[in-house]
Amino acid sequence: MLTIESQLKNPQSFKGVYFALAILLCWFTSLFLLLTWRFEWTNPLVYLMIFVQMHLYTGLFITAHDSMHGTISSNRKLNNFFGYVSVFLYAGFFYNKLYDKHHNHHSHVHTEKDPDYAPHGFWRWYLSFMLNYVTVIQLIIMAVAFNVLKIWIDEKNLLIFWVLPSLLSTFQLFYFGTYVPHKGEHDNEYHASTLNKNHFIAFITCYFFGYHLEHHQKPATPWWQLYKTKA
Repeated sequence: MLTIESQLKNPQSFKGVYFALAILLCWFTSLFLLLTWRFEWTNPLVYLMIFVQMHLYTGLFITAHDSMHGTISSNRKLNNFFGYVSVFLYAGFFYNKLYDKHHNHHSHVHTEKDPDYAPHGFWRWYLSFMLNYVTVIQLIIMAVAFNVLKIWIDEKNLLIFWVLPSLLSTFQLFYFGTYVPHKGEHDNEYHASTLNKNHFIAFITCYFFGYHLEHHQKPATPWWQLYKTKA
């Protein structure tokens, strides 16, 4: 295992950390500015920024996902640090719980032991997906955080730029990263399909995780290199 010092001497090995930091900084900067923005509902930029913030929330979860596969850093403590921080900021999740569930998905894909799979239509599958991951303690954490933050921040801003984008990103993650790739029958051992090659669409929909068969084939490939696996 490389130490942090040895990684600093080799910037190439630190790329995963750079990408993780970039997403965290973009998310925090955008959120800070939006929460302090005295906006008007007639401003179309409001609605654009909701989707920008949604995409950045999805980026937080994707960063944690990379951490679960050990691709942020070869230093385990540093790698896991980004995982813990990202999922907690995303919605009060606990990294170790998500870690176990995600690796169950890879080990038992498309079976009863797969927490990401349900043999139902979109809404029933989405509900099953959410119930598998959301916990009471997480809801309490988010409720406490909301009520503390609204002491200083306008509740309207909190709802529109903090709560709503986080909720919307669960649809983005589920639809493009789970439902579409795994629905139906497939002729491969990973029970997964993949998007047609279009890197722009693949990025804006779910950070290249529409290339889902390739992710299952090469889970040690970080999101920002996943496009390279697409023949």
